[in-house]
Amino acid sequence: MKKSKRYDTSHLIEDQSEPGSRGRVLKNKLGITCKREMDKREKAEQLRTIEELTNIFGVDHRFTASDICKIHRLWLGNIYEWAGEYRQVTMSKNGFPFAFPAQIHRLITEFEKGPLHKFTPCCFKTLGEVIKALAIVHTELVLIHPFREGNGRIARMLATLMALQAGLPPLDFRNMFGRGKKDYIKAVQEGMARNYKPMEKVFAAVIRKTLRVRERK
Repeated sequence: MKKSKRYDTSHLIEDQSEPGSRGRVLKNKLGITCKREMDKREKAEQLRTIEELTNIFGVDHRFTASDICKIHRLWLGNIYEWAGEYRQVTMSKNGFPFAFPAQIHRLITEFEKGPLHKFTPCCFKTLGEVIKALAIVHTELVLIHPFREGNGRIARMLATLMALQAGLPPLDFRNMFGRGKKDYIKAVQEGMARNYKPMEKVFAAVIRKTLRVRERK
């Protein structure tokens, strides 16, 4: 992630690196300076959070913007001071810009009133409708990129909760990485023009893999 150089954000704790990390780890409550160690800690906290979330949100729950912040806080609250708070720094990835900080509150409110209200609870009659719901909600949340860290993982956690509402098992997202990463990134970019078909293909592949793995067990 790259931050904009147009504004001085060095006073913000979310834009500070942990001393001794050579700029590779964000300032955190645990004093972790090794990126590998931080990755492991975030992953462990994510697994814990997913288990907790399945007991918090039921199959008939309609998600809100507040829920998104709650999920982020439950996950990273033990690590970062700013967990659950909308970011205040401008961010981009591979030259692709995400929403400006000043726009996040408006965009997340529109996201709540639009896709979240329309597609959750994710209880649809056909798999095609479920795939469409997952694709639209995931794409729009990633494009807003409301948090300083963990936006893709938050979007995947939400997709998992929606899939559980639809009666699917926890999703296997390995298709979004490796050879499938380029297709995923392109699908996100296509979402800027409200073209969700590429992301629907991504989620269709995710669900197929999830079900195949499930059958083997």
